[in-house]
Amino acid sequence: MTLKYLITGATGGLGGPILDYFVDHCASTEYAAASSRESNRRQFEERGIAFRHIDYDSPATLETAFHEVENLLFVSSNTFDNAKRAIQHGNVVSAAKKMGVKHVWYTSLAFGGLTNDSQAAVQQAHLVTEQLLKDSGLTFTSIREGVYTEAFPLFLNWYPSTETVSLPNDDGRIAFTLRTELGEANARLMIGGGHEKEIVLLTAGEPIKLSQIVDVINEVTGRQVKFQVVSPEEFVRVSGAHDEGGKPPAFFEATVSWYESIRRGELVATDGLMRDVLGREPTKATDAVRQLLRENPNFTWHQNYVNGGP
Repeated sequence: MTLKYLITGATGGLGGPILDYFVDHCASTEYAAASSRESNRRQFEERGIAFRHIDYDSPATLETAFHEVENLLFVSSNTFDNAKRAIQHGNVVSAAKKMGVKHVWYTSLAFGGLTNDSQAAVQQAHLVTEQLLKDSGLTFTSIREGVYTEAFPLFLNWYPSTETVSLPNDDGRIAFTLRTELGEANARLMIGGGHEKEIVLLTAGEPIKLSQIVDVINEVTGRQVKFQVVSPEEFVRVSGAHDEGGKPPAFFEATVSWYESIRRGELVATDGLMRDVLGREPTKATDAVRQLLRENPNFTWHQNYVNGGP
């Protein structure tokens, strides 16, 4: 029996909201959830959602899961190891081609906007994957997702106890975009179809500086967090030595390229596609951060912590 939509990463922060939209707007026979953990089967089947087990390191599981799938939401691997990610993504693309998937919808990142010259280390594996999709002959859409507004603590390396935010520069702006709205936009994009063999950009429309987010933190919470620009070397030394989330110096060495890319304007690009798909303006970054902090002045982001949370 043909399956119209298979949603990978269905327990994740982006895949979960995408799946929720399908649950609310499509017949249950049209979609299934996929996860790397077989133990997640029960939670989906109890909700009446079909489940398929996948493991990006196991081509056999991918081929089984992709059997008679028309539209595959291919959520990128969550590893920061680009070499490992490239292998995993190659397995997914190969299995999708072998099993005749009709349309692959890949979740990429917005570094570089719609250009292909980003120098950010985090973007490199996505560029490799987009090339794999092009070379495969598959019908695909690469969705370059705006940087999650909810991840602002990671980009600031900010914790509720932080008194001073120290970053390598503040010369660039970021088109932060709510992950919850990206979930809806991705689902709507898939259901609407089209965009064959295209790279598209989903972002909100208000690029802002990281120092402006510090201003919003102070405005909403009454804190007096200071912001300062330091050298890349000082950023790595200070952050790595005293990181509350337990991240090692190597993490901060890797993220220096993020800030260089931001300085070059790689995250400033916006696009009207998200507005068109949603049928409304996406929430502006400053408004979104205000709302997050009003709901929880001690808002945190799981990737800011080695163990996933405080």
